[in-house]
Amino acid sequence: MYALYSALLALFLTVTLPYWLLQMMRHGKYRAGLRQRFGAVPPALMGRGETPAIWVHAVSVGEVVASSGVVNALQQKFPARRVLVSTTTGTGQKFAAERFGAENVFYFPLDFGFAIRPYLDVLRPELVVVAETEFWPNFLRLAKQSGARIAVINCRISDRSFPGYQRLRFWLPRLLGQTLENVDCFLAQTEQDRKRLVEIGASETKITVAGNLKFDVAAPPSPGIVARLRENFDRSRAEPILVCGSTLEDEEGSLLSAFRTILADHPKAVMILAPRHPERFAEVAELVERLGFRMWRRSVWGGESRGSGSRGGEPLAGGVFLLDGIGELAAIYSLATVAFVGGSLVPRGGHNILEPALYGVPIVTGNHYENFRDVVNLFASRNAVRIVGVAELPLVLLELIENGEERSTLGRNALAALESQRGATARTVSALLQLMGVSS
Repeated sequence: MYALYSALLALFLTVTLPYWLLQMMRHGKYRAGLRQRFGAVPPALMGRGETPAIWVHAVSVGEVVASSGVVNALQQKFPARRVLVSTTTGTGQKFAAERFGAENVFYFPLDFGFAIRPYLDVLRPELVVVAETEFWPNFLRLAKQSGARIAVINCRISDRSFPGYQRLRFWLPRLLGQTLENVDCFLAQTEQDRKRLVEIGASETKITVAGNLKFDVAAPPSPGIVARLRENFDRSRAEPILVCGSTLEDEEGSLLSAFRTILADHPKAVMILAPRHPERFAEVAELVERLGFRMWRRSVWGGESRGSGSRGGEPLAGGVFLLDGIGELAAIYSLATVAFVGGSLVPRGGHNILEPALYGVPIVTGNHYENFRDVVNLFASRNAVRIVGVAELPLVLLELIENGEERSTLGRNALAALESQRGATARTVSALLQLMGVSS
């Protein structure tokens, strides 16, 4: 069964090779860490003593952020162990390296035995912790055979992935069943995730509902750009500030149209626009300019005085500030009069609304929020978020901008909703310690 899976995976990668090559050439994606993905263990992981490691896998930035509290707790509880973090994406790799040190971070290998075994031989993991739902059959099988205990934390089965797992269970029931059997402990986000895990074949006795780790994330340290923007806004009396984060293709046009409506009544308004994917920064910049907005790009703006060549001293009121960088959006939400969280005006499942909630900022999101269904529904039930379609977007944004009391209520409720759900990190760490046979 595993041989068939490996053959199918190899066939898939071969057939789709032109796509991967095109992405590498056009956007530089997947090029970084290519040797590591094929099993070349980076030198920083070699020769680091005989102590077994704890291997935490977090796909991208969101998973790295959510699991940071768990990683830190494991480092404190096991100071003699190497707590190492793998990621799949380049942005996740960069973010994890900043948090945990580049010497403790590497790219997750492709799900082939020849790529996985070198890491298991070098790291000899005592515990493997997988964030969310990375059920890679060969990796979990070989990690289990190596003697590692395996836990899947912050586990969720989304509306989009659930039908796929059901189809896999129908066509390849032994493969999915054996893959899930290799996991010693599932820590689900919600009761619905627990039920879905059981439906796709996980043992009910191995599943615990521990909550969503993302509720425990603390506000990030404020980078210098936040203070420089705030000073510029104060000096130029720019208001309101609309922060639109994690936007996707076909969303920016609607948001810019709504911003034009806002500018008609609030000529000193500013939109901070943060596309989700770095490879789209130039495309979005071209769109903003084509639509005739004044625009400043973060990559060439430093907040310096006029004459520095960066336009940093120019008042930002009445234009669009394009956040064409990584890692600053979460803190920049603190500047928002109103925050819009993207990936939700188009059917892509939405993005995390908890980042602006940390600052008590009023939040608006689109009506495609399937990937964060439980969080958004919780907030909606507590009058802590506004859910909109494209047609009502301009009106809702304008109403919030012009109604300070409603904004305050919405933001206050968002922070209260977030605070009410904290505690998943402590429950997760306790379960991992129990799995390791260590008292908490």
